[in-house]
Amino acid sequence: RWLRQHECVEKLNMHAILSASMGQEQLLTELLVTYAKIPVLIEELISVEIWKHKIFPVLCRLEDFKPRSTFPIYMLLHHEGSIINLLETVFFHKEICQSAEYGILDLIDYCHRKLTLLAARSANGQIAALVPPQELQEQAETMEFEISLKALSVLRFITDQVESLPLSALTRMLNTHNLPCLLVQLVERCPWSCHEAGKLKKFENGAWHVVPPEDQMKMTKLDGQVWLALLNLLLSPECQRKYHFDGFNKSQLLKLRAFLTDVLIDQLPNLVELQRFLSHLAVTEPAPPKKDLVLEQVPFFWDHICKKNAGKWEAIAKHQAKRVFSPTEKELKLQARRWAQTYSLDMMEALAPDKPRCSVCGVEAAKRCSRCRNEWYCTR
Repeated sequence: RWLRQHECVEKLNMHAILSASMGQEQLLTELLVTYAKIPVLIEELISVEIWKHKIFPVLCRLEDFKPRSTFPIYMLLHHEGSIINLLETVFFHKEICQSAEYGILDLIDYCHRKLTLLAARSANGQIAALVPPQELQEQAETMEFEISLKALSVLRFITDQVESLPLSALTRMLNTHNLPCLLVQLVERCPWSCHEAGKLKKFENGAWHVVPPEDQMKMTKLDGQVWLALLNLLLSPECQRKYHFDGFNKSQLLKLRAFLTDVLIDQLPNLVELQRFLSHLAVTEPAPPKKDLVLEQVPFFWDHICKKNAGKWEAIAKHQAKRVFSPTEKELKLQARRWAQTYSLDMMEALAPDKPRCSVCGVEAAKRCSRCRNEWYCTR
């Protein structure tokens, strides 16, 4: 059953990416909203995260757990990346954010946990996270880093809708998690940038790239996500009314002035408003926020799953080690065949909204080049 669900998530993810690249994601977003699937995806995302924190370490400690293949475990780890990638693709739309309903609090908490890991990323490029089996260590660390970056994008899209978010969501972002100060830490540490062998490298589009000297001051998409989230959280009148500008928060926010250079503002002109706000903040003492919220909604999915399975983590891990992650050779071949069908080029092409076009005349094409498998032609 889980494999079928994973296949559906993967197909939705591929469809969302292909549709977004062609500007035709409206149908997918309407279906996700109509059938109330965003809370389902958020619950699945939290479930996988809890599995990584509660079950995975127990599996690693089992002495008699020596699976024939670690690929099923890798697929479960990869499942989290697929869901957050799908949410990143569709959360650009306001109706998607609103359709999350009570799940938005769990998603905000999830993003906060991932950004905390990102801010704590050490100088050698490793994340202080769980240590998986040796053969999965590098893949798990890479996935955790990329998932955290996607959570940053999702959080920025959530902050785009601060005016329509529930009061509890705004309170959770500003006061419970103090996201403005966390974002300041990301600006300072810039974990998607590092120096190696005297060269500046930045992480973009899923890989590390050496940045030529003439582009070293250029803002990356990840830099832009952090600054846009700060703009949304600090300049919104509702956020200014609810956020507590005490001595610590004020001192942290004023650190941003050192990064607001003319070169940066030229690339994102809206930062002029943030610069003006920080200058005003430096010489004034904002009034403390009014505590007008007595009842506060709390996240549901994380608490519900943890309470339901409290004290059962080791038993669940042993059951999964025996029944789920130790497949026979026949079952492994069957799973591999299904995964191959899910990720095949033909499947991706079937998900594409538009049919391939002839590279010569531009009409719909039915024949693909047998050598490169990329170009299409209408005739031989």
